[in-house]
Amino acid sequence: MLLIQTKEILEDFPKAVISELSLEGLQKLIDQTADASFLGWVIASFSLGQMVASPIFGLWSNYRPRKEPLTVSIFISVAANCLYAYVQVPASHNKYYMLVARGLVGFGAGNVAVIRSYIAGATSLQERTSSMANTSACQALGFILGPVFQTCFALIGEKGVTWDTIKLQINMYTAPVLLGAFLGILNIILILTVLREHRVDDSGRQCKNINFEEASTDEVQFPQGNIDQVAVVATNVLFFVILFIFALFETIVTPLTMDMYAWTREQAVLYDGIILAALGVEAVIIFMGIKLLSKKVGERAILLGGLIVVWVGFFILLPWGHQFPKIQWEDLHNNSIPNTTFGEIIITLWKIPREDHNEGPTGCPVEQAWCLYTPMIHLAQFLTSAVLIGIGYPSCNVMSYTLYSKILGPKPQGVYMGWLTASGSAARILGPVFISQVYAAWGPRWAFSLVCGMVVLTITLLGVVYRRLIAFSVRHGRIQE
Repeated sequence: MLLIQTKEILEDFPKAVISELSLEGLQKLIDQTADASFLGWVIASFSLGQMVASPIFGLWSNYRPRKEPLTVSIFISVAANCLYAYVQVPASHNKYYMLVARGLVGFGAGNVAVIRSYIAGATSLQERTSSMANTSACQALGFILGPVFQTCFALIGEKGVTWDTIKLQINMYTAPVLLGAFLGILNIILILTVLREHRVDDSGRQCKNINFEEASTDEVQFPQGNIDQVAVVATNVLFFVILFIFALFETIVTPLTMDMYAWTREQAVLYDGIILAALGVEAVIIFMGIKLLSKKVGERAILLGGLIVVWVGFFILLPWGHQFPKIQWEDLHNNSIPNTTFGEIIITLWKIPREDHNEGPTGCPVEQAWCLYTPMIHLAQFLTSAVLIGIGYPSCNVMSYTLYSKILGPKPQGVYMGWLTASGSAARILGPVFISQVYAAWGPRWAFSLVCGMVVLTITLLGVVYRRLIAFSVRHGRIQE
């Protein structure tokens, strides 16, 4: 189990670096022809790759030793990292190589389904929540360390050094992926030399392992009984909504703070990076606390409480009061109101050449019509909301797939975990699309109101299926809850 958790740190650390680094590198050094639409595909390609790969690796792990899909998936990630390091070498179509590289990194990340199914099969019901929380904490730690190392790599600079023999340029953009490739190779070595197949039933007794050829005389067979498919579908929906909400929060943080507080893009990236890193630390603490709290109140109660906390966080984020955000080119806007219509103001300001502003315009863009009548979100509101969402999201996240693994029982869970991971990947694609469209068109009041409504519907769904979200062995009367 320790190996699996170490793997999560080593694998998620470089992914956290690349997720931010690839876009800047694509625009500055790789392909100037890449537009905003293509950058969107680059962002989405990771989740698309993971969504496709998760059921495949999950199915593979159901019938073969888990070392196989884990090794192959990590090798794909290593190859993708190496491809990324060389995307600037070809004479043309560099942006498409970048797209393929990021998609393959996502494809390799589909091994999350294998990891979760391994943990589910190697732990008893009493051990499950603690093990899942430890693994989630390791993932969070990897994402915390990623930006820290990215900052260190920035000291290398954009030019860096070039290894002419193999045409490899080592700079602030390629160093993280090269480190990611190295960590991937280290992962493969650890999996091949240390990882052992292990399966127990919900009580902790050794089970017959279809992934392992050897068998002992004291093994028990898989218990018979049907899986509650209603609970399975409901948990997939819950997991989708939970990741959907956090993905849109991650997406909106930078534009929201730039609009509300007139931060420059550099300031927003710095300050929001600090905030998200702090949320990562908070998540690690929450994961550790959940292990103790779940033994007293149970996973379902924590999931419900986490959703309520998330709802409160987004409700606090709604704009209130009579203070409005600074408008870009506010002086011209104020002088123009008496003699022009609202539409003329927008058209006039939209035509103003932005190059005239040396440091770039700051504040809420007037082309977003809601900026003129929507109250600002105070910094205290935003920080309070971030703290609450940082409490609710990790609680809901780990509880959802812990309950999911218990609902499925001791049978191989690779395919089911693959579908759960795929639903999470879909949420990470659709969440940013949803929030960016709604926020730009209608502003934070409508955007966060819709999110609050979505959370209310999710809480209602949880209430409907609450009694069905029980362990397989409890449902069939083999273990007392």
